Amino acid sequence: MHKNLQGVAVGIALSVVGVTSTLAQIPDDVLVIGQIAEPRSLDPAAVTAVNDFRILMNLYDGLVRYQDGTLEVEPALAESWNISDDGTVYTFNLRQDVTFHDGAPFNAEAVKFNFDRMLDEEHPYHHTGPFPLSFFFSAIQETEVVDEYTVRMTLDAPYAPLLSNLAYPTGLLVSPAAVMEHGEDFGRNPSGTGPFQFGEWRSNTRVVLEKNADYWDGEAAMNALVFRPITDANTRVTEMLSGGLDMMVEVPPDNVALFANDPGFTVHEQAGPHLWFLILNMKEGPFADQRVRQAINYAIDKQSLVDNVLSGTATVADSPIPAAFAWAYNDELQPYPYDPDKARELIAEAGFEGADITFYVTEGGSGMLDPIPMGTAIQADLSAVGLNVSIETYEWNTFLGRVNPGLEGKADMAQMAWMTNDPDTLPFLALRTEAWPEAGGFNSGYYSNPEVDELLEQARRSTDQGERAALYRQMQAIVYEDAPWAFIANWKQNAVTTSQVQGFKLQPSFLLVLKDTYKE
Repeated sequence: MHKNLQGVAVGIALSVVGVTSTLAQIPDDVLVIGQIAEPRSLDPAAVTAVNDFRILMNLYDGLVRYQDGTLEVEPALAESWNISDDGTVYTFNLRQDVTFHDGAPFNAEAVKFNFDRMLDEEHPYHHTGPFPLSFFFSAIQETEVVDEYTVRMTLDAPYAPLLSNLAYPTGLLVSPAAVMEHGEDFGRNPSGTGPFQFGEWRSNTRVVLEKNADYWDGEAAMNALVFRPITDANTRVTEMLSGGLDMMVEVPPDNVALFANDPGFTVHEQAGPHLWFLILNMKEGPFADQRVRQAINYAIDKQSLVDNVLSGTATVADSPIPAAFAWAYNDELQPYPYDPDKARELIAEAGFEGADITFYVTEGGSGMLDPIPMGTAIQADLSAVGLNVSIETYEWNTFLGRVNPGLEGKADMAQMAWMTNDPDTLPFLALRTEAWPEAGGFNSGYYSNPEVDELLEQARRSTDQGERAALYRQMQAIVYEDAPWAFIANWKQNAVTTSQVQGFKLQPSFLLVLKDTYKE
């Protein structure tokens, strides 16, 4: 442990299950955050969970980062970049005043090491993976060192989401020297260039980060961050109320009002790139008919779900691209109105009155909000328009094992949620014909529209954001009409802080950026 954190770690006698007397005495220069789970690793290339990313954003930097309050990119470790006219060559000009926390230099060789490590199976440190999101960078054919502070990436084809993917936590850059020293244990011994550096990790108790006094973008406001894994939501609430935390993430919907009405706390909310929807099986059964798919969208009282089940912690969805992607979102679309009469009319017209519907529901999972109460409410709405809905409930990993391979022969519809970093990601992975499960994609309902396929291909090949936006808006209008999904909700992520905490705001990326957060 770094010397100046020894007193912090000892003085804050953190426990997973209870509050000790010292917790009420959290030092003014230490911020304690209640997380939803133990991190899997502190290696950004090796993890997929937002829970882990919330820590990593404070340890590392990428070539680019999201602008404050947006999902658009700005320079970070790359001061500038150029893109070739054909969109296949990206040349990055790197900062020259940066070192990793372990003292190793940041330069073009370090950048090349990071991407080769993920993408080249012959790389001597590829075994330090696995790298589950490396497909974000699969278009990179070669990473070359032009000179000490210039690096060139050559793609196998134009790939417009590259910069956005580089801003995502998978694109955070690690110290090659630390990987060489620790090998497969790098995830427990991390070294980056971020505003905080690694202090200690006590499993199921805390991860401690300390201020990096030499940070290239200015010193952080706090001396230390302490991330506590508290898996039970009610326990996190108790810890927050008892003074064991300065901040907690993912406040249960039923407790938001409790904190909002207490002057000792501040509730933070931020819409983000999240979509909760129902996958409809278009290959067989009632939902092979577009009229029945549209009927489902009319039959579900989405506003009631948002207001009553989710206690206002979401907004009603209307598109496969969330409104958080403001530049690509089609704001001319409106959510399907709640119109059970229209739903009955369409169902009768299609000849599916009284049809049996098998509905897969999960007990809970990443981004799934409150899936069982939501599923029960949806079942009641569909019953009210004459459909006979049977719910089958599964544990999250079992649920994914049934849904991801496709719904054919199993179910008519299933719950699903995605959090993404680019308007390309969800439709490309889950709406294209080539994304059917047989091809390795997530189009579990077998939607197929050649026009949508072509629009998505064009959008990811274009490096002109205005052109991409127009293509995505066309795609959204078509998908809205085809209704391969029932669009339900966009989650407004939330967090609560004590009234002492200042300078904090949630980001639409769902990540925690704590460099400028302080206590007064």
